[in-house]
Amino acid sequence: MSKIILYTDGSSRGNPGPGGYGAILMSGTHRKELSQGFRLTTNNRMELMAVIAGLEAIKKNELPITVYSDSQYVVNTVEKGWLKNWIKTDFKGGKKNKDLWKHYHELAKNFTIQFVWVKGHADNPHNNRCDELATSAAADKVQLTDKGYEESL
Repeated sequence: MSKIILYTDGSSRGNPGPGGYGAILMSGTHRKELSQGFRLTTNNRMELMAVIAGLEAIKKNELPITVYSDSQYVVNTVEKGWLKNWIKTDFKGGKKNKDLWKHYHELAKNFTIQFVWVKGHADNPHNNRCDELATSAAADKVQLTDKGYEESL
């Protein structure tokens, strides 16, 4: 049975500052790279946005997905069940990025997803490529507004 591999990374120049994400979707011989820059955001938001963008680009929800991320924040929030508790308590205690986590939670209902943490800036070529995509997007002149972040200020 085929599966989908999703590598993701986020970046921000300053925290907060201009940021971007990079993602690589792979399945069989198919490969797609995604990236986008934002004028003001945080690193954690971009790490999560990379996952969301990757999931939104997937057309077949019957295939299992393995997400590789160098963000312990993202991996632990899902794999250790923190997100379920945050949703149950409506993000009590000031948990950040509620808008993105709720969006991820709704998307994830359509898939079977496993997260795997990978060491960043190491010898993983796919993670390194995602880092290049994310940092390039963060430096891009044309950037979107991270409304969820800017409206929370």
